[in-house]
Amino acid sequence: MAAAREHFLANGYVGANVDEIAAAARVSKRTVYNIYGGKERLFTELLTGTVAIAEHFSRDAATVLTETHDAEQELRGVAVRLARTVVDLRIVRLRRLLIGEVERFPQLAADYYKHAPGLVMDTLAEAMRHFAERGVLDVDDPALAAEHFAFLVMGAPLDRALFTENDQLPTPDEVESKALVGVEVFLRAYRRVG
Repeated sequence: MAAAREHFLANGYVGANVDEIAAAARVSKRTVYNIYGGKERLFTELLTGTVAIAEHFSRDAATVLTETHDAEQELRGVAVRLARTVVDLRIVRLRRLLIGEVERFPQLAADYYKHAPGLVMDTLAEAMRHFAERGVLDVDDPALAAEHFAFLVMGAPLDRALFTENDQLPTPDEVESKALVGVEVFLRAYRRVG
């Protein structure tokens, strides 16, 4: 998979070649076909594997945000982890690749969205609902609050990352700084007053 990832990222889906992937992985082409069944399945497996990152983040965030006694501090921590994960070069490169192949793989793109960004948004919405029930935040629409939170903490750095060269990605410190400012803006809008 490591060889396939680098090959697809370097050549795109159309330019990818199973012979070259097999050679880079030091296995036979037949081995690749026996395990993955061809280029399309290999591409699908590559992107499906990144879903585990979102699942791990969502599990951790759900635990932290629903069990915390200091919601504001935990929101800061979750914001930094979310932004750093999403703006990580490995994730950005795979997102770019998938975005470029949406028309060829619409179901894969839909599944990726549902199980990666969609899962994270659902987790954040559930946390917002929980905070509202506890009287910690003033939230009428948990899904909308989750969107506000996510885009305030990572929207601009993610947009920049998707549309710039790899060596011009925001630094981890820039990502963290913007995430923390985003949390403060979010809290000003949603903090319960009185």
